[in-house]
Amino acid sequence: MLGVICASLVSKKARKMVEGIAHTYSILKAEIKPDDRVVWFHAASLGEFEQGRPLMERLRLEHPEYKILLTFFSPSGYEVRKNYEGADVICYLPFDTIGNALSFIRIAHPEIAIFIKYEFWKNYLTIARHRGVKLYSVSSIFRPGQYFFQWYGSAKVLRQFDHLFVQNEQSKELLHSIGIDCTTVVGDTRLDRVIDIKNAAKDLPLVEQFVGNSHCFVAGSSWGPDEEIYIPYFAKHKDWKLIIAPHVISEVHLKSIDKLLAANGLTSVRYTDIEKGAPVPEGTNVIIVNCFGKLSSIYRYGKVAVVGGGFGVGIHNVPEAAVYGIPVLFGPNNRKFKEAQELKACGGSFEYVDADSFASLMDNFINNPDELAKAGAAAGRYINGNAGAADKCFKAIFDAH
Repeated sequence: MLGVICASLVSKKARKMVEGIAHTYSILKAEIKPDDRVVWFHAASLGEFEQGRPLMERLRLEHPEYKILLTFFSPSGYEVRKNYEGADVICYLPFDTIGNALSFIRIAHPEIAIFIKYEFWKNYLTIARHRGVKLYSVSSIFRPGQYFFQWYGSAKVLRQFDHLFVQNEQSKELLHSIGIDCTTVVGDTRLDRVIDIKNAAKDLPLVEQFVGNSHCFVAGSSWGPDEEIYIPYFAKHKDWKLIIAPHVISEVHLKSIDKLLAANGLTSVRYTDIEKGAPVPEGTNVIIVNCFGKLSSIYRYGKVAVVGGGFGVGIHNVPEAAVYGIPVLFGPNNRKFKEAQELKACGGSFEYVDADSFASLMDNFINNPDELAKAGAAAGRYINGNAGAADKCFKAIFDAH
């Protein structure tokens, strides 16, 4: 807590968090009345929000008697979804102190609390359970190296949950090893969410016109190390169109992409420019998506996708691309991502570690269309075959109330 406060002096992101937390209690007092029936969802950031979203939207539809409270810890979640219409009240969750937890639970008085994936807040969970709140963990996943499973660790915080809906059998077995058996393996609710996103995807005539009859490679959540590998490859395959959606949309990053493209003889246009009516110059090979909210719809125009982050922070949302039945490539930092591992195992996703391994994968797809089709079909089957986690969680939680 002290570290975040100190960081807020120099970090805009940390400052937004501290300022947002300062308004939490006033928001709760204004929006939640004593007789409201409240269901509380907590997501650390945007990814966890997407995992909880299918449950929130179904709750809104089937049980309108509940008021939905959504809290975030990270500004990257709150700032993007602070106006989300699927929740009645949206705010930051104050730091996990006894005093904060007492005040928050007293004012919000939830009947049910759903913590998504890695969210294990000791004081909030302990006090909520003491107050009779039903507590659930959704889409949680556990690994042997985590604190709970070490000789010096403690599972006390996990014992506060009434039930944990975990992603895989390993998680269930690990929890069993420390005496926790209130678990059900349901998979990841994120797969339900990406199917919903696909079904609601918008037609993008500008992208469709750009791609035309060409094959298209979509680079989603792209970072510099990935760009240094795939951009030179497509300089040699200009019959393919390239769409780059950077993870960080800053002018510094955009200019670095421009420079790399120019060095490889590729011409580009920015999405917002063509959206405003600017013509796409003849021979343009690349669209740079310099805005948010388009990527999930853009994947539908791809024949192959890369999901960035695998040379740094860890890969981003692989299922968001795979749901369209296209093979997904990513860098080596993918071991902790369950869907990536399972997609690799079934032949729907592939890892590259350098320019040579990337070229080998792409050459195989280009030279063997049947292999490309086979990999895409495997990706689509995996997503559809493993959907349904949200439905299982929802029925178990809300049919009991």
